[in-house]
Amino acid sequence: MSDEKTLFERIIDREVPADIVYETDTTLVFRDINPQAATHVLVVPKTRYRDVAELAAADPGLLAEVVGSAATVAEREGLGDGYRVVFNTGADAGQTVFHVHAHVLGGEQLGHFGRYHR
Repeated sequence: MSDEKTLFERIIDREVPADIVYETDTTLVFRDINPQAATHVLVVPKTRYRDVAELAAADPGLLAEVVGSAATVAEREGLGDGYRVVFNTGADAGQTVFHVHAHVLGGEQLGHFGRYHR
């Protein structure tokens, strides 16, 4: 892993501004600058792991905290009718920042995703 800070580490360290909506000792949640739904926030662990697979193998408790923060923010944002939590893993899946993060999307009817059609 590169020693250079990721964008998310710079946000965690408050070097880059972000619209922070929730924070715990282990996670930071902020609004996505390119929202794909009415509500679109990112849940980032403060400890850097490349992707969700690496996080799950190294620290399953922290992964649970990331998902717990996603649920807390969904409730606070009024997403009781439904929301989606997405982890993109790898460039082919659309991951552009290689510091694991969960996308929480909701606030509107979300369509099906992917290219598989029956």
